[in-house]
Amino acid sequence: MSDAVRPDPWARLRAATRARIGLGRSGDALPTAALLDFQLAHARARDAVQAALDLDRLQADLAPHPVLRLHSAAPDRATYLRRPDLGRRLDPAQRDRLEAKAEGWDIAFVVADGLSAAAVQATAAPLIRACAARLAGWSIAPVAAVLQGRVALGDEVGAGLGARLVAVLIGERPGLSVAASTGIYLTWAPRPGRLDSERNCISNIHADGLGVAAAADKLCWLAREAARRGLTGVTLKDDAPGRLDHDTTTGERLHDVGTERG
Repeated sequence: MSDAVRPDPWARLRAATRARIGLGRSGDALPTAALLDFQLAHARARDAVQAALDLDRLQADLAPHPVLRLHSAAPDRATYLRRPDLGRRLDPAQRDRLEAKAEGWDIAFVVADGLSAAAVQATAAPLIRACAARLAGWSIAPVAAVLQGRVALGDEVGAGLGARLVAVLIGERPGLSVAASTGIYLTWAPRPGRLDSERNCISNIHADGLGVAAAADKLCWLAREAARRGLTGVTLKDDAPGRLDHDTTTGERLHDVGTERG
């Protein structure tokens, strides 16, 4: 049997995963198609890290819910990438804007560009709307849209707004299979200095991962349990009744909830 008609034994397995498996070889290198695909994925990941969050579009997508525009202590993207510590702190000049909105909210949502602005650009508004519908009766603070922000900045924003809970929606580090994925970090009684172990994380929210509706279900279940028990983090587990590894109605993979690492 010639190579032209020989069945590819890896074809069925490749259809079931986004991982690069069974790529073959051409001499001592990858085949041209596999190499070009890898280079395209790498370029998309690099572009995702550099992309900017469109605050005008985000505010329009969230209307009529109010949006509070903020900026971290990192003045630009280059500084943000070199100085992670600055992305974890709010620009001091903007703290008064938070205090003006402090009203003892039940929950505050923070949208931060992180390392993939395209991810939160696509998912933040529908996710926050889905959560608002599921959290009837909860007071929700103006959405804080933060440029050059990292996860821990949500502690300062949540504390400044006087929120019992803060949920940070942030663009996750892009990879070679997914360049636009959103993560959510939930923290009870936010304040600067909170440990990573005091948060819950829902990750891999994107078109080929965890869907917006499933992510909203998870977040709202955790939020209610956090409010009931007065905690988040390693002591708050996702024990929602009827939880399956897969959504039997959509076939969608349900990712585990863990805590932030790094």
